[in-house]
Amino acid sequence: MLKRYSRQILFTEIGQEGQRKLRTSKVLIVGCGALGSAQAETLTRAGVGHLRLVDRDFVEFSNLQRQSLFDETDAKQKLPKTIAAKRKLEKINSNCMIEAIVADVNNSNIERLINDVDLVLDGTDNFQTRYLINDACVKHKKPWIYGAAVSSYGTTMTILPNKSPCLRCVFEEIPSAASAPTCETVGIIQPIISIVVSIQVTEAIKIIIDKLEKLHRSIIQIDVWNNQYRAIKIGQPQRDCICCGFEKYEFLSAEWRDFATVLCGRKAVQILPANRAFINLQQLAEKLKNIGPIKQNEYLIRLNLGEYELTVFNDARAIIQGTDDVSVARSIYSKYVGV
Repeated sequence: MLKRYSRQILFTEIGQEGQRKLRTSKVLIVGCGALGSAQAETLTRAGVGHLRLVDRDFVEFSNLQRQSLFDETDAKQKLPKTIAAKRKLEKINSNCMIEAIVADVNNSNIERLINDVDLVLDGTDNFQTRYLINDACVKHKKPWIYGAAVSSYGTTMTILPNKSPCLRCVFEEIPSAASAPTCETVGIIQPIISIVVSIQVTEAIKIIIDKLEKLHRSIIQIDVWNNQYRAIKIGQPQRDCICCGFEKYEFLSAEWRDFATVLCGRKAVQILPANRAFINLQQLAEKLKNIGPIKQNEYLIRLNLGEYELTVFNDARAIIQGTDDVSVARSIYSKYVGV
């Protein structure tokens, strides 16, 4: 079996002992979109023994431009991303155990999901889930690797609880709803995905094989289109950090869960985000104008998405019509409103 990893074993930093550690490791990937699916493929080819994939979404044709693990058949069948990924990954490396979970990661399941893994990789598309991962990983002393990509810009940071700053040490407050760009509003090009994932997975391998001295210990920011690269060195955990300093895990509490309600008789779900703040509806309408037909007034924006209709109010509340599935509604909110 080691023959398939011969070129990797020849890399002296890994060698046979490093390959053995990869084989016995277990990694959780939260989110199986562009970042997560590429992370999963790279780790599967590298010989990680057990991958746990968690995602709430299904494959769409618009994913295929950047999510290289999926194909047109997956999109036609609207397969859940973790199921489609599992089928492909098992063909790539039958010795790797792939655990596919179709679920919305939230404060009711995150601690169970990370309980028995060695490492967590961020493949998500929203800050609320990232802060949730941060709280859970710091609380349970699990290393995790933050990553994000939108437009031509990407960033990543490796978090070692109690040894490096956590996400809240660096970004103390979660951005308010609609304040951050998303792939659906400003687009994305595939090369930035490859770059961010390459750094994330390399860091993951270093952690798994106990080469912590090789970690970059920076916030890495890259704009591949404008040829910009910056590594901001990070020091020690902040003593006054709410999470790793005072050990207050706010995002694990019910108060930090967005409130979702299925509206009786309407085939609709209302989302009320935890980080409520008033939205500039005009700015949001400008970002969404190329997505689909928009109707708006001073109180709300209504975006026609074909099968679904998204109505956003100026208090960040939204109603997603066309589904009574809360996970689908949350996915739509995350894609088009953000956070």
